[in-house]
Amino acid sequence: MKVIVLGAGVIGVTTAYFLARQGAEVTVIDRQREAGLETSFANAGELSYGMTSPWAAPGVPKKALKWLFMKYRPLMIWPLISPSMWSWALKMYSNCNEAAYRVNKSRMVRVSNYSRDALKELTEDLPLDFDLRQQGTLQLFRSEKQLEASKLDQLILEEFESPFEVLDREGCIRAEPGLSKVAHKLVGGLRLTSDRTGDCRKFTAQLSKEAEKLGVKFRFNENLKGFTLDGDRVTTAVTDIGEFTADRFVCCLGSYSARLMQPLGIRLPIYPVKGYSITLPVTDPDAAPQSTLMDETYKVAITRLGDRIRVAGQAELIGYNMRLGKHATDAVRHVVQDLFPEGGDVSQAENWTGLRPMTPDGTPILGRTKLKNLFLNTGHGTLGWTMACGSGKAVADLVTGKQPEISFEGLEASRY
Repeated sequence: MKVIVLGAGVIGVTTAYFLARQGAEVTVIDRQREAGLETSFANAGELSYGMTSPWAAPGVPKKALKWLFMKYRPLMIWPLISPSMWSWALKMYSNCNEAAYRVNKSRMVRVSNYSRDALKELTEDLPLDFDLRQQGTLQLFRSEKQLEASKLDQLILEEFESPFEVLDREGCIRAEPGLSKVAHKLVGGLRLTSDRTGDCRKFTAQLSKEAEKLGVKFRFNENLKGFTLDGDRVTTAVTDIGEFTADRFVCCLGSYSARLMQPLGIRLPIYPVKGYSITLPVTDPDAAPQSTLMDETYKVAITRLGDRIRVAGQAELIGYNMRLGKHATDAVRHVVQDLFPEGGDVSQAENWTGLRPMTPDGTPILGRTKLKNLFLNTGHGTLGWTMACGSGKAVADLVTGKQPEISFEGLEASRY
């Protein structure tokens, strides 16, 4: 079976690897010069199994209004004349209730837990070195109100058997000793003990080499222009270099999936939510984070990646704009300096921006489309790294005719 995978981010590469492992003849097409150079490049580094949750949650609309007026705001909405943006935002708003939250979270947890196990198998089978740590995620609360609000999450974590600990101020310091000098700023935390951290870009690059060993061909510096159809089947992927035929096609194009699927009559509710990160060198290992922390006030994640610190956050609704302005990373810089003032050298920080492919309900879009030989693996939002191995393995099973080990109920691409 010949399969073309569109996209060489972490989702596309994991899909290609699992397809090749099942004997498929795989070609990956990507516009970048190598694997993992877009959304996978400098994301937060969190493997958030315990924190797998939709952004659409009870209370979020009220919080969002507050965020818009903060100095270091987690959310920025540009007043664009964009029907797709406002339609997406209204659909997200309709999911901000407890009933929808529980349903959406259960669908996401199904994929992320499966992905946790799939990644474990990969790391046991392959010599992958991507700064993997298995010390959990600490959600930091700066107010009693935030700690109290976490009780809903605690109930849902119990429901899905995701291990956690509720920590007081001293417990947070024991988990992250680097916070000792700013203890007065904290009231407590929620620690997700099954979460891990790792460099998504390193993982993607190394797994692409392992995929090549299985025969996967990568075509880089090639822009996808569209497709040709024959009835209800795709026959050709057309790029600026040439035309490529295959038996089956898998779209793993993140935020750009919506644009490229629309001419085929597939209207995906994916919007590119822009985020920012900085990566800085560790200067004092004892004063730096040991794993991942999520500052609940600013919605910023701080992650230890070997001898580096990755700080990522913000949600900006501005379409496909990839501009990295002078003050774009001010919020993430503020948070790392506020919590770990002696842990890293912010003056040497590398700035980055990327687009997360967000769906209104937070769930990814997986499986066969209404076109019989076209499949999707997209829409993972901020959890592409978390869900990559699981969704890649499950979609590869479906493409090759094998029964996936998890249900696609509520995630099916055929809905669109």
